[in-house]
Amino acid sequence: MAEIRYEAAAGVATLVLDQPDRLNAMTFEMWQALPALVARAEADTTVRVIAVTGAGERAFCAGADISQFGDRREGRDAIAAYDAAYARGCAALVESSKPSVAVIGGICFGGGLGLAMSCDLRIARADSRFRIPAARLGLGYAYEGVRLLVTKLGPSVTADLLLSARIVAGEEALSLGIVSALWEAERFGTESAAYLARIAGNAPLTLKAVKRALAELARPEKDRDVAGVRATVEACFESADYREGRLAFGEKREPAFRGE
Repeated sequence: MAEIRYEAAAGVATLVLDQPDRLNAMTFEMWQALPALVARAEADTTVRVIAVTGAGERAFCAGADISQFGDRREGRDAIAAYDAAYARGCAALVESSKPSVAVIGGICFGGGLGLAMSCDLRIARADSRFRIPAARLGLGYAYEGVRLLVTKLGPSVTADLLLSARIVAGEEALSLGIVSALWEAERFGTESAAYLARIAGNAPLTLKAVKRALAELARPEKDRDVAGVRATVEACFESADYREGRLAFGEKREPAFRGE
């Protein structure tokens, strides 16, 4: 059964796209389930970072489950319902107060790449491949999705991905800014876990302030709450964690942040 599994340990909530026999393609029901899982991580005070990954070794996510297209992406109402579920799932990650990292091993295509781009960061195994094949399927790519890509990658890279529908290999994805770190397969598990642990060990209120700024910048300029961002920054300077960070620096030890 296709699902998104929720796992939490050591400050990291991991959402596992679990349909490996179909390269973790996202069903309509999986898109629907995503906001509640992000909300679960949001509500858990022990969670510092959200990771999104795919089950198995072959794929992060091959995109939308094409076996549902006849029912879910044909006809105006069905298409609108599907697009709304997709948009809500991606928005949940963008708008979460906790940083999110797509941990990509293998194929990352279509809606899977859209999901990965909704995360704040993307790290990948070196043999991963990236593609948005909408132009090969005759699909329309929603305005919001194009805007997100332009915000993250710029107009030229976005145009290349969407208009050529070509496959981008790992090293090129790193150079284009699609991913921010890349490791060979034998190091990927260890290095990706260390990357997540490093974020989880940082000051939660600082992470929240950065995340709030990123979320507001992803909105159209007229809708941005800059005052809200400034308030989260001020909260950092008023926190016990700020005092702890200064003490730890002076004492040359690791800080013990509590998010308060």
